[in-house]
Amino acid sequence: MELIELFKSEYLSIVFGSFGGLVTAVLTQKVVNKRGLFSYFVTHNKIGSSTQDSVLGDVSVTWNGNNVEHLYFSTIKLKNESLNDYENVVIKAYTSDTMLLSESTQIEDTPDILSWTESYRNRLYVPEGEVVSEAQLNIYHGQREYVIPVFNRGQQITLTYINSAKTPQMPNIWLSTTIKGVKLKFQVPHNQILGVSQPRAGLIGSLLGFVLLLPLVTYVSNAWLIAILAISYGLVAQLPGVLVIKSVRKLRELVGG
Repeated sequence: MELIELFKSEYLSIVFGSFGGLVTAVLTQKVVNKRGLFSYFVTHNKIGSSTQDSVLGDVSVTWNGNNVEHLYFSTIKLKNESLNDYENVVIKAYTSDTMLLSESTQIEDTPDILSWTESYRNRLYVPEGEVVSEAQLNIYHGQREYVIPVFNRGQQITLTYINSAKTPQMPNIWLSTTIKGVKLKFQVPHNQILGVSQPRAGLIGSLLGFVLLLPLVTYVSNAWLIAILAISYGLVAQLPGVLVIKSVRKLRELVGG
């Protein structure tokens, strides 16, 4: 009996020690490296399409009085995921399969908006008495270039575009930036739970549940009780995952200053 208890104690120590070591190693690597990371995701909502139907009739979609084939409302969320603050960050939005029409920008939790870079404004400048050139229209419809005066850690930027897709397919709008030591990462948008991605919260919550299940299986002999507790935890596993993720974020902020 003493041998079994000793085995259980050492087994649990190994499990929890390994888990704690892994968490410590990940946090240490993130803090020591302090590599810059910006992430963004894009969502597209279709406003409407112009169609011609001999039975149902014709449908025309217009923007500012101009007919368009496929009109979309697209939103980009850009976030500074790193432990660093940055100044004068230049962000470029570009596309090849849609026409950017009107725009709206917002530095979240502030009343501020983004300004175009000086070089971008100069390329679109039209002297008095002249007309907009075809090249300038192509630039305006295909890209934007902004400067973010201060991009603090954890801060988020929202870019919104009314755009007209050139094909029936969903349009693509991308971001790019060139900053030494900063990686810009595109993310597929997911549903959120308390500000955390549901798949990520579910994964972390499941791993945490597995760790908690080990001592339960070891020390509880009632199989029905174990099953009920496991199922009950599974129903709310995302919530502990959210708590862990937000705690890690807070710890990173505290350690990173």
